[in-house]
Amino acid sequence: MSSQSGTSSAYRRIAAACLLGSAVLLAGCGKQPDLDKLTTSSTQPASMKEVVALGEKYEADPDNLKLGLAYAAQLKAMGRPQQQFDVYKRLLAKNSSDGRLLNIYGKELLQAGQAADAAALLERAVKTKNADWRTYSALGSALDQLGRYEDARSSYSQALALSPGEVTVLNNLGMSYALQGDLPKAEETLKEASKTSKGSQDARLRQNLALVVGLQGRFDEARTIASADLPPEQVDANMAYLQHMLSQPDPWQKLKPATQG
Repeated sequence: MSSQSGTSSAYRRIAAACLLGSAVLLAGCGKQPDLDKLTTSSTQPASMKEVVALGEKYEADPDNLKLGLAYAAQLKAMGRPQQQFDVYKRLLAKNSSDGRLLNIYGKELLQAGQAADAAALLERAVKTKNADWRTYSALGSALDQLGRYEDARSSYSQALALSPGEVTVLNNLGMSYALQGDLPKAEETLKEASKTSKGSQDARLRQNLALVVGLQGRFDEARTIASADLPPEQVDANMAYLQHMLSQPDPWQKLKPATQG
């Protein structure tokens, strides 16, 4: 494993605080379209025929928010982000205060690496009745990427007030402290989160914790933590990169740009 791979791996763990969703794959299907079942949260990918039909329905009724959100979701599934965002923009022009739209659009912008635009929408979303802990946590992630750490932690506090002990929020909060350079507080927060984490959350938290511990120069301890989930060669590459990074002046400048994408 090359040192470049170690670098990108460390960067990815810093960026892991962002709430990102996974796109579904487009699958072909010969059945007749069932457009009413195509929603923003559908786990079933649509066929090309269904998506075309859905697009035609949306174009005939562009003010229909539910229809537009469903169409945008399917455009994302097809790997057409520009068209997806074009639909969001059109919807926002007619539904500028709709909390659900602000929430969805803001999170999609965050996933696309457009933190400033995402923060602007999510700041509006948290003021609506649709806001929940996930909205506040997403806003915190966007603010962290913009270097607004105090504002980000205020948003995480709001999220924890709505969902006390939420592991995702505690993870984001811990990485926020790390990005600002408060490594002891970051370690404390991530260890608190690990007390209640489970499943895939465990692996992400362990890798974030290993990063924070390693950044404090405790490489043997960091290596032990990271080895629970990563192969030895990847652990070696990551530790070598961290040691190299800490030997450079102002290592935080190497971490912060990683959150921009």
